[in-house]
Amino acid sequence: MTKKAAAVMVCGTTSSAGKTFLVTALARWYARQGLRVAPFKAQNMSNNARVVADGEMGSAQYFQALAARCVPDVRMNPVLVKPEKDTQSQVIVLGRRDGRLSTMEWRERSEYLWPIVQRCLAELMASHDVVVIEGAGSPAEINLQHTDIVNMRVAEAVQAATILICDIDRGGAFAHLYGTHQLLPESARGLIRGFVLNKFRGDRRLLSPGPQMLESLTGVPTLGVLPMWREHGLPEEDGVFDAKPSARGLSIVVVAYPRISNLDEFTPLRHMPGVSLGWARETQTVASAELLILPGSKHVAEDLAWLRQTGLDGAIMDHVKSGKPTLAICGGLQILGRHLSDPHGVEGEANGLGVLALSTEFQASKRYEHRRYAFGALEGFWAPLGRVSFDAYQIRHGHTEPAICDDLLRPVLPDGCGWQSGEILALYTHGLFENPAVVRALFGQEVPTLDDTFEGLADFIERHMGADTLTALLTSNGVPAI
Repeated sequence: MTKKAAAVMVCGTTSSAGKTFLVTALARWYARQGLRVAPFKAQNMSNNARVVADGEMGSAQYFQALAARCVPDVRMNPVLVKPEKDTQSQVIVLGRRDGRLSTMEWRERSEYLWPIVQRCLAELMASHDVVVIEGAGSPAEINLQHTDIVNMRVAEAVQAATILICDIDRGGAFAHLYGTHQLLPESARGLIRGFVLNKFRGDRRLLSPGPQMLESLTGVPTLGVLPMWREHGLPEEDGVFDAKPSARGLSIVVVAYPRISNLDEFTPLRHMPGVSLGWARETQTVASAELLILPGSKHVAEDLAWLRQTGLDGAIMDHVKSGKPTLAICGGLQILGRHLSDPHGVEGEANGLGVLALSTEFQASKRYEHRRYAFGALEGFWAPLGRVSFDAYQIRHGHTEPAICDDLLRPVLPDGCGWQSGEILALYTHGLFENPAVVRALFGQEVPTLDDTFEGLADFIERHMGADTLTALLTSNGVPAI
């Protein structure tokens, strides 16, 4: 592989150890040094995706590219696996759905995907000064090492200076780090340049002599201890983030069905003054909502069945009938409609909740769009958004049309992208609350920009790891320990 850039890789002892967080922070820190930086993750498994020039890529790598001050590119996340069921996923390769790989057995995919991963990584390495690479899960999954295309196989391909990060708040941090290190092949072990303890709470002096003992056992220093920081502002990648309704402010509740997608777009609401954000998997939580949100879904038919099994369908209907505002986005819009037809076998047919006079047909090809939109006139709770312009993206198979003439149903966005019916605002556009103009108009609040968040992350790792340590990762020299 042709190599020009320096490569820094972050692997974790577990999922949710802090890999995405640290890669994003490193991307901005190195960009602030005047370097041309690109992020890379060979394969991501997530239903959070963003639209870019050639299709879609994982949201995490999209934000990492913005942190790196470069244009997001599908090569930065060549393979995106989007779970649809426990044993079924949609495979996105270089931004587009690959039907053949989506039906292929998991372990068979790697031989087809590895050459694509190599090519994308080589192109990024040849055109940048630094490539910051994120691993997936743990590199010590010994049952998967022979099919690895995302962890140490990538690190070895570019001889990346590799950091191993763990979540110390889980407990057992030193065992996680030592065990992961020892389970790696010797060639991969030699690339581990340092350990990072993440989400630490308490007196750092109590860690001693743990880091020193760990170094004596492995020869690997601990490069930093990152304190617990819940308010960093970076959108969450894995699962529903920690939020629950409280007594303060406007109660906003997001229905958290099993195949929820693009949940990262609600991050701006999480810490907004005057707003209480919660996730609903029980009827009483829906009942507590003043504003109810039905988010996107990766498998609408399955999530409709789940709503009916749990009784949440009735709770949603009660909310709508009460005249309280409801926002339905993409799959949520389809759920509130009358019928979903699926002539191409994309997601499955189902009857919606019938609240909106809309019918949806799943198309074989997926629609990708990222542009600026402008609302028409709106009424009721949503009236402040009338004529407001905003940036948003669409990513969908569904094509929706009004089923019958309904005087309450009014188009509010062009090209079949949005309707209002009473206090329901139904949109195909994602990212509404990521627009300061929308937040200002609807809630009268100002929220930090993404750039503010990236700067805060870079400041954080410089403070707790040190500029010399971060710079040394780009060289072949040893890195000073804490």
